[in-house]
Amino acid sequence: MSTEESENKIYAIKTTAKQERTVVDNIVEALKDHEEIRVMSIMAPDELKGYVLVESPDPIARMEQLREMVPNARTVVKGASSFREIEHFLVPKPVVSGIDEGTIVELIAGPFKGERAVVKRVDTSKEEITVELYESMVPIPITVRGDNVRVIEKVQE
Repeated sequence: MSTEESENKIYAIKTTAKQERTVVDNIVEALKDHEEIRVMSIMAPDELKGYVLVESPDPIARMEQLREMVPNARTVVKGASSFREIEHFLVPKPVVSGIDEGTIVELIAGPFKGERAVVKRVDTSKEEITVELYESMVPIPITVRGDNVRVIEKVQE
């Protein structure tokens, strides 16, 4: 099994802007009709705008063949990547990363939507933050999920 895995290469296919998910779906459809092209996995990480990663034991010429069948797929980047180069895309980033105590945020969901607040505490294990609303007369701590806020201004160190 390990010899097969080491033979697989990871190719980057450049796509039209904001069409990464569509290209993935189109690759899946194209592969149904062309079983001679072997693809082990397809990935479109959010951090990698304009590219789709395809894992295959086939040579780059097969990826060019696949690209020609897929709308919005522009070019295959010359050369292949190793698993080590892309494995950081496989680990999800915590929702609260980049949010520190003192950061000014805007609530984007819930009953206080649109309100600005100051972060008082960050709980990375639960991916929650505790905030105090800016305009409130009495400072009441409110705990919200990390994906329910948008950072307005980072704290100056």
